[in-house]
Amino acid sequence: MQTLDQFDRALLSLLQRDAEVTTSDLGEQVGLSPSAVQRRLKKLRADGVITSYVAVIDPAKVGQPSFFVVGLEVDRERAELLSRLRAWLTAEDAVQQVYYVTGGWDFVLIVTADDLQAYDAFVSRLMAENPNVRRFTTNVALAAHKRTSFVPIPALAD
Repeated sequence: MQTLDQFDRALLSLLQRDAEVTTSDLGEQVGLSPSAVQRRLKKLRADGVITSYVAVIDPAKVGQPSFFVVGLEVDRERAELLSRLRAWLTAEDAVQQVYYVTGGWDFVLIVTADDLQAYDAFVSRLMAENPNVRRFTTNVALAAHKRTSFVPIPALAD
């Protein structure tokens, strides 16, 4: 695990709220020079702590797509079969999140689609192209009360 000091933690928390904030503003907020902030951000990116900078889109402004919470059960949990399924799910734009989980399902997915017909087409492809998927269940999200990618970063203990 990456060792993060209090400056790294503060920078990561601030960037998650607004990735467009300038290095000068970040430096003022955490007590570092803009060049020190820039060096730290470059290292965090190189170390894979920061994986990307993205724009978060308001679904209502782009056609109000539907969201589906999908549970998948696989036939066999052989490493190569799971790897193939993960690769397929990762390549699908409609799949926003993939979790390998314990419990009744092997995977839980968050999927978005324009409508039920688009979701049905996605599921048809999923089943046709992944014979190791035994069964699935779908929950339709009726409303989203919170959607975020924010990861809480605890402060260092004194």
